Amino acid sequence: MAVRMEKRNYSITGPENQKAQDLGLATADWYATPIPRARMKELMKRRNGPAIRDTIIWFGALALFGYLAYLSWGSWWSIPAFLAYGILYTSPGDSRWHECGHGTAFKTPWMNEVIYQIASFFVLRSATPWRWSHTRHHTDTIIVGRDPEIAAERPPIYRILLMQIFHLYGGPVEIKRFILHVFGKLDTPEKEYIPASQQRKTFWESRIYMLIILGTITACILTGSLLPAMFIVLPSFYGNVLALLFGVSQHLGLYEDVLDHRLNSRTMYLNPVFRFLYWNMNYHVEHHMFPMVPYHALPKLHKEMLYDIPTPRSSLFAALKEVINALIKQKHNPAFVVEKPLPPTANPYLYGPYYPDKDQRSEQI
Repeated sequence: MAVRMEKRNYSITGPENQKAQDLGLATADWYATPIPRARMKELMKRRNGPAIRDTIIWFGALALFGYLAYLSWGSWWSIPAFLAYGILYTSPGDSRWHECGHGTAFKTPWMNEVIYQIASFFVLRSATPWRWSHTRHHTDTIIVGRDPEIAAERPPIYRILLMQIFHLYGGPVEIKRFILHVFGKLDTPEKEYIPASQQRKTFWESRIYMLIILGTITACILTGSLLPAMFIVLPSFYGNVLALLFGVSQHLGLYEDVLDHRLNSRTMYLNPVFRFLYWNMNYHVEHHMFPMVPYHALPKLHKEMLYDIPTPRSSLFAALKEVINALIKQKHNPAFVVEKPLPPTANPYLYGPYYPDKDQRSEQI
């Protein structure tokens, strides 16, 4: 599907920000699948039980594989043991950071906040800045110049995506931000979305993070071993691959600058293990359209929306195949996007003002 061709500035402090505002794309009204009010109220009900259960399983699995990794240290068995530990550290860390940041995982607010802070450190994200960054991501999803969480620009820079397999692009960027925050400073993009009232909290969070990082480095020096860092900080790098695969499946290859999450977000089906690690964020169209529905209710929400959304990808592999194909095509044709046909029962796509030549009929490709 061909759309606009020009090279664009993806910075949220660049000229595209004002263009988006001028077009009415900033903080705009988005399409939402009609769902009866009573049913939506039921789906939005928050509960402590599912998240407490999943958190116990998560930390229990971390303790188990951490112990196995400790016992195997110095042998070849440490490689699979630490890989499992790293994936359990980072992938659920990413999804728990996400859902607890929305405040929907637990019914009790302080439980959301505790897990949010822990998970933010696990994935090396400043907790308060990323809370506001993600708020902007939901308000202006994949709106160029507005959304600070667009994973790849067009044409894609493959080097960055490959570096992210081991978090070697985003990780150093976040640590640099930690250091800035320690000294009471924000980087330029952060000034765009972090309220002044939240800056003091931002600085103190990063000071605590840096104390933990420096404490880990000190432990490595005193013990003459890398082992302490293999359990804290380094898993954010060596365990990042699955979190990356989940992340790139969310939006890459799809539309920019539309007002319909069915056009810019991707739902896929996953096996139970992956769904546990990802906390049902594979239902990504559903989550973006109704972000206040807790993760444990997303499968039910998905059933309510089936009549109105494109056919989900059948697996993570199928989603990644679609993403990779799109990224290859976008390297030579930045205008390429994947658009999926809607079922006959669906309401038409809402493309928004960026595509004035589009009518509101879904286009079958």
